[in-house]
Amino acid sequence: MSGALAGRSALVTGASRGIGAATARALAMAGARVVLVSRSTKELAALAESLPHGAAVLSDDLTQPAAAAIIAAGAREILGADPDILVHAAGTFPLASLEDSTDADLETALDLNTAAPLRLTKAFLGTMRARGSGHVVMIGSIADRYVFPSNAVYAASKHALRAATEALRAELRGTGVRITLVSPAATDTPIWDPHDPDSAANLPNRDQMLRPEDVADAVLWSVTRPAHVDVDELRLSRS
Repeated sequence: MSGALAGRSALVTGASRGIGAATARALAMAGARVVLVSRSTKELAALAESLPHGAAVLSDDLTQPAAAAIIAAGAREILGADPDILVHAAGTFPLASLEDSTDADLETALDLNTAAPLRLTKAFLGTMRARGSGHVVMIGSIADRYVFPSNAVYAASKHALRAATEALRAELRGTGVRITLVSPAATDTPIWDPHDPDSAANLPNRDQMLRPEDVADAVLWSVTRPAHVDVDELRLSRS
C-alpha cells in the first residue's frame, strides 16, 4: 500500500454520493482504508467495490441519536481501532422560507447537519485524545457564515456546526487532535436535485458551481499536512 495516507484509516459519512463519495474516493486513492457510512446501502456497496484498500460499508440513519454508538462500534470492529480521520459529509439542504418550512425540515436539518457530527465525533474523541492524534473534518457551507433568503433552517444548522467546530478546536488545542472546517460555496451534487437550480432565477446554475472533487481535494490536502500544521478552516469558492 502506498500514498500519502498509507497505513491510515478514515470514516466518511454521507459517502453514497456527492461530496462524501468524492472524499471517500480521494482518501482511498491516497492509501487510506475507508469506512463508508450512509443510509443508501446499494450506492455504498457499489462505491466500496470500486475503492482499493478494503473499503467497508456501515449503513445507519444518522438522524437517530443511537446511530453514533452503533457506527463507532462497527468501525472499531472493521478497523480493529478507531479511525485516524473522521469526515462529516452527510447533510440535508432544506430550501424554503421559515413560514413554509415544516417541523420535520427543522428537526432533520439540526439532527443531520449539526447533532450527528457532534455525536459521532464524541464517540471517537476519547481514543483520539488518548493516542494524541486524529483529524476531524466538518463539511460546512457558504451558509455557515453568510445568510440568504429561504435559508433560515439550513443556515441555522450550518452556523451551529461552525460554532461547535470552533469550540472543539479550542478544547482540543495541544492534544494532537486536529479539527478542520471545509466550507464550500454551492457545489453540484444531488442535494440540489429537488430545487432545480437551473430554472430558478435566485439560485446559481449547476455549471457555475464547484464540483464534489474540488471539495474532496481540499479535505485530502488538509488531512495530509504535517502533524505540526493545523488547518483551521478552508473556504472554497468558484473562480
